[in-house]
Amino acid sequence: MIAIGLIHPLAPHLKAPGTPQVATHTLETVGVLLVLQAFAAGCSALTGVEAIANGVPLFRHPQVTRARQTELMLGTLLAVMLLGLALLIQRFHVEPRTGDAVLNQVVGYALGRGWAFAGISILVTLVLALAANTSFGSLPVLASLLAKDNRLPHGFAIRGDRLVFNRGIWALALLAAILLATTGGNTDSLIPLFAIGVFTGFTLAQAGMVHHWLRERPQGWWWRGGINGLGGVASGVATLIFVVSKFREGAWVVVVAIPLLILLFVRISTYYRRLATEIHLGERPARPKPGSTTVVVPFTQLSRLTSLALSQALSMGDHVVAVTVEFPEGQGARAKLEAAWARWDPGVPLVVLPSPYHSVVRPLLRYIGSLKPSAAHRVVVLIPVVLPRRFWHQALHNHLDLVLSAALRRRRNVLVARLTVPLRKE
Repeated sequence: MIAIGLIHPLAPHLKAPGTPQVATHTLETVGVLLVLQAFAAGCSALTGVEAIANGVPLFRHPQVTRARQTELMLGTLLAVMLLGLALLIQRFHVEPRTGDAVLNQVVGYALGRGWAFAGISILVTLVLALAANTSFGSLPVLASLLAKDNRLPHGFAIRGDRLVFNRGIWALALLAAILLATTGGNTDSLIPLFAIGVFTGFTLAQAGMVHHWLRERPQGWWWRGGINGLGGVASGVATLIFVVSKFREGAWVVVVAIPLLILLFVRISTYYRRLATEIHLGERPARPKPGSTTVVVPFTQLSRLTSLALSQALSMGDHVVAVTVEFPEGQGARAKLEAAWARWDPGVPLVVLPSPYHSVVRPLLRYIGSLKPSAAHRVVVLIPVVLPRRFWHQALHNHLDLVLSAALRRRRNVLVARLTVPLRKE
């Protein structure tokens, strides 16, 4: 479009719709404001740089070289399009008009208002849709780097089956939905947040490079550090201007959010540091010590599940006990169960726990506590679990394994295991 407009425009005398919005006799008065507006618009055009910087780990090797080449390509494309559009605007004397964007006017003069105009409009829409995906490609990678540095939960550093950072994508989608819901879908109100966030990143990156040059001091470090320092000062001043001028329009959110994020990073890092100290991470551990294991198999009725669970339990520990809970109205059932157990004779003792208050978990917890689990005597609670043929059949089962797991979560030297038994296909 730029090439056609510069060489041979198709509709150079097209009458643009709408009326002009700029009075020429007032341009000298607002000249400084126009320069500041141009500065702000030009700065917003730089916001694609951080996407490439954040995505360096996704490049093929050599990663730094490929990322640098991509940055140069981005800068070249940006310069060509910016200068080309500026020349076309000057050539066609384009000015803001009601009901028609400046870019639409340029395309109309260069290509006319026919099928080419519609095609360019569709392409611009697709490019903007692709640009909306930039954060989903960059922020999960950045979150993974922070997770590896113990600044975010380690789950953000784990890739999913599709080789992407699922948790980062879901977290970003949730935060984006909250922002859109809070602003009522008015994306213009999010521009100050976006600009401040981008320029804060620019400022920190430039300051980090200055620190790098001062620490390493390679050949020519002084002029490189000077360029980065100048860029840091410029982007820092732009950030302050944004914060002050847009404070009531939403910039206060960034002023509050950034300290909270830093506090979150510090607290997460402190937790991981304490955890590493307590478990002696990175140090040579003590030699493993053998100990005894008691395997507790809770059940309700004799069945194939009971047999499979006991068979598995006998292969796991040197002492296996089958446990069932008896309710007050089941006195006769206890005698029948003990008789059936004696006839079956599985080689495992049977323990019947009375429960006067119809609770299953409390008697089991008291019995497990009576076994006195310790580092030398661990207790494994092995629960047979039926795996239904249909997922909606899950609601028909008691899920004792989930209840026991929640109850025993904080007890040391007690492990809750599940033996899943899939039902045969129909």
